[in-house]
Amino acid sequence: MGERIDFKALAAKLSSSSGIAAKADIGSVAASLGLAGQPVAVGDDCAALPDGDGYLLFAIEGFINEFVAADPWFAGWCGVMVNISDVAAMGGRPVAVVDAVWANGEAGAAPVLEGMRAAARAFGVPIVGGHTNIRTDRGQLSVAILGKAKKLLTSFDAQAGDVLIAAIDHRGRYREPFNNWEAATDAPPARLRGDLEILPDIAEAGLALAAKDISQGGIIGTAIMLAECSGVGIDIDVRAIPLPDGVAIERWLATFPSFGYLISTAPEKADAVIRHFASRKISAAVIGTVKAGNAVAITDGADRIVIRDYAETPLLQLSRQEDAA
Repeated sequence: MGERIDFKALAAKLSSSSGIAAKADIGSVAASLGLAGQPVAVGDDCAALPDGDGYLLFAIEGFINEFVAADPWFAGWCGVMVNISDVAAMGGRPVAVVDAVWANGEAGAAPVLEGMRAAARAFGVPIVGGHTNIRTDRGQLSVAILGKAKKLLTSFDAQAGDVLIAAIDHRGRYREPFNNWEAATDAPPARLRGDLEILPDIAEAGLALAAKDISQGGIIGTAIMLAECSGVGIDIDVRAIPLPDGVAIERWLATFPSFGYLISTAPEKADAVIRHFASRKISAAVIGTVKAGNAVAITDGADRIVIRDYAETPLLQLSRQEDAA
């Protein structure tokens, strides 16, 4: 990263990020539902349900009204895509999705449904049903997915001594005005489907135990969630983060990529993990270290600033139940 940055200003911006702060809603809702003490861990990209010698993966995504109104076709596409990403993040393969759509008439629903249909075709994942209400004045969308995994990558298994890898497809552009980095809608379907095999292959080869899909909280927010679920600290070197051409680090750290993951793995396995992504022409690099502690911090080689200490300011307030006990 050759550009000069105001490191303290960057840290201040990240510390006050609305994308990160919004993740606190997950913990408060989980508490209201009384999810503590159940056998299925809450706080991961998907719920992992034991099934024979593997796991069923179950997840759902909802979209803010402003996004659905501003870009309904892409909202429909994302309804399928981000769920597939959550399944892949856990080392799984998608099986099928269902949707819930609210719209003002058939004309209001059409672009959302067209976007979903296009993504389902591109990724080869069928839409098998859902819920429809096209007699409302507000467009809304939620999509759920079922997947399967042979071996899991989780948010709960990052370990002190690991390195943190960021893997993001740079072959895209921003879908303005949001911080969505879009590298999928014009990609060849065969490439998209092949890229989805990377995380399951890593899991099944035993190259990592922990991973997380980079979400609306960006690289830093996702690292905080991974750290808190695993009960570790993470230091991220902003100089080590690869950037797409013309994109500033300040925006990149707040970006929600269409294909982006954090992987925590042992140092001796990092090169093999990176090669899996490089073989698909996806940027991957070690960007930090996992350590004992409760803080996620950024460093520029000279200074280190804590973005969040989750022991002092919890975010998700979720962990594997046996750990919490």
